[in-house]
Amino acid sequence: MITLNAKIPDGPLEDKWTRYKSGSKLVNPANKKKLDIIVIGTGLSGAGAASSLGELGYNVKVFCYQDSPRRAHSVAAQGGINAAKNYKNDGDNIFRLFYDMIKGGDFRAREANVYRIAEVSNQVIDHYTAIGVPFAREYGGTLDTRSFGGVQVSRTFYAKGQTGQQCLLGAYSSLNRQIKAGTVTMFPRRDMLDLVVIDGKARGIITRNLITGEIERHSAHAVVLATGGYGTVYYLSTLAVNSNASAAWKAYKKGAAFANPSFVQIHPTSIPQLNEFQSKLTLMSESLRNDGRIWVPKNKGDNRPANDIPEEERDYYLERRYPAFGNLVPRDVASRAAKERCDAGYGVGKTGLAVNLDFRDAIKKQGKKAIENKYGNLFEMYSAITGMNPYEVPMQIYPAGHYTMGGLWVDYELMTTIPGLFAIGEANFSDHGANRLGASSLMQAAGDGYFILPVTISSYLSGEIRTPRIPTTGAEFDETEKTARERIDKLLSIKGKETASSFHKRLGKIMWDYCGMTRNEEGLMKAKELVTELKKEFWSNLLVTGEGEDLNQQLEKAGRVADFLELAGLMITDALNRKESCGAHFREESQTPDGEAKRIDSEYSYVAAWEYNGDNEPILNKEPLKFEFVELKERSYK
Repeated sequence: MITLNAKIPDGPLEDKWTRYKSGSKLVNPANKKKLDIIVIGTGLSGAGAASSLGELGYNVKVFCYQDSPRRAHSVAAQGGINAAKNYKNDGDNIFRLFYDMIKGGDFRAREANVYRIAEVSNQVIDHYTAIGVPFAREYGGTLDTRSFGGVQVSRTFYAKGQTGQQCLLGAYSSLNRQIKAGTVTMFPRRDMLDLVVIDGKARGIITRNLITGEIERHSAHAVVLATGGYGTVYYLSTLAVNSNASAAWKAYKKGAAFANPSFVQIHPTSIPQLNEFQSKLTLMSESLRNDGRIWVPKNKGDNRPANDIPEEERDYYLERRYPAFGNLVPRDVASRAAKERCDAGYGVGKTGLAVNLDFRDAIKKQGKKAIENKYGNLFEMYSAITGMNPYEVPMQIYPAGHYTMGGLWVDYELMTTIPGLFAIGEANFSDHGANRLGASSLMQAAGDGYFILPVTISSYLSGEIRTPRIPTTGAEFDETEKTARERIDKLLSIKGKETASSFHKRLGKIMWDYCGMTRNEEGLMKAKELVTELKKEFWSNLLVTGEGEDLNQQLEKAGRVADFLELAGLMITDALNRKESCGAHFREESQTPDGEAKRIDSEYSYVAAWEYNGDNEPILNKEPLKFEFVELKERSYK
């Protein structure tokens, strides 16, 4: 079994990061020029890491499958980015942000990592402001903030409803600066096919040029995965269609532990599925819950237009059930509450799988112009997709697969169980426990990329300054490339009758039905059987047209779906193992009398770090979670 050493510094919580930085090993400027680093992914974490490492003097190669770093999925984040600036003077501070994240994650995250990301959050806002991100401002010029779910302060900085896009453009500008300076080399339109491990250390990658089909070798002294999450395992999700888990999954199969894979967030405010032909769903920002009120009719099957239902016949169920937080409860709580109302027959819309998000009262109180200034582009997007005007009628929303709290296990230095392989942003597990609070994803991605990894990676690289540049002609590169080519040939040679997208759609339904918002033993066991059968069918009836030595999007998709089929099995295994409910992982067998998640701290207060074991069942490694600075207690938003 692998050894899990979290490398958490000693001392008081607020001193750990300072103490770590003071004692960490450094690489001098002359030696940095001799060291190569590969970064996979160009979202906020990847672009931030690549530009920062380049500016420090390392030689950086950065890869993405998109045609431009600007198309990384960070662009889709809408509502905001958290920081403990306390500009509203409403009692916020670093410890409160840390505590809100620990509580929001239902006490299933590592204290030291969570406090550190809260600590660097203020640097993130200062940095983005300095490079030109146009955050919303008060009349006097100071940065404005708004509230998000699971908190009682206003700490979310935003740029209307396009915060991710604006932050990504800022990160892209800092990346381009280093590309021009020659410290960073950009490789777009590349798929990472596998990780190369030499003498137990990550030393490079095998990629496929998505335009030419050429297989390429790239070596480095360290590899950084900034490849996002795996929410597209559900097929229909708020993520970009091409978002995938393949890079992280290849690392898992080479020895990197995969932590808490069943911890997947279902976002409560997505535009409901409109038809059977959709390939993705569209997110409506959680920020809308600042002013929008969520309700369903009090009477089952009430199909009247929303505006015809009088106030006394409306059930504002979040305000009723959670008076302290109202519509701004955390995402897992809001999602399950919406599902419960719809399952009970109170849903709205053609399918009954939707609830109302109503801005009537906010428009009356603040005026249409004020709402437009806050959310105008979101309202336009909703109107363009649904044909309904949310200024005049309520939005209809329903939960959808979104963010993955699970990911590659990393220590305090963000290094995986493979020496020299680091995972940052959504690709790792470390900061969000069993449920992520809104607006903390951009905070973590940028914090990891700009302010944490550039410090921690030097501790590893300080031991590599005598290692010459890694040649790509060794036996390990030969073997890894051979394996990658054989897999491509196998996918192309099946010549069955069903496309990869068709298999993906079927997998997504299995996972949504049995390993989605709620889970139970019987359903998970059934899902395990269904996924096993689907995987066998995939490898006997897959149809991939075209060739490997050319642009072939069907081949790209097939490789990703093959990985999803394997990852789905691990997700189900993890969900079966954790018989408690916590955060977004809701086991029906473990709930309070009023239907809330019920943790079992005596048995499950640990990180489940799964180790690849070939065709056999994966090996479970446990990292105990110790709570020295917060009280472990029932999470309540009432």
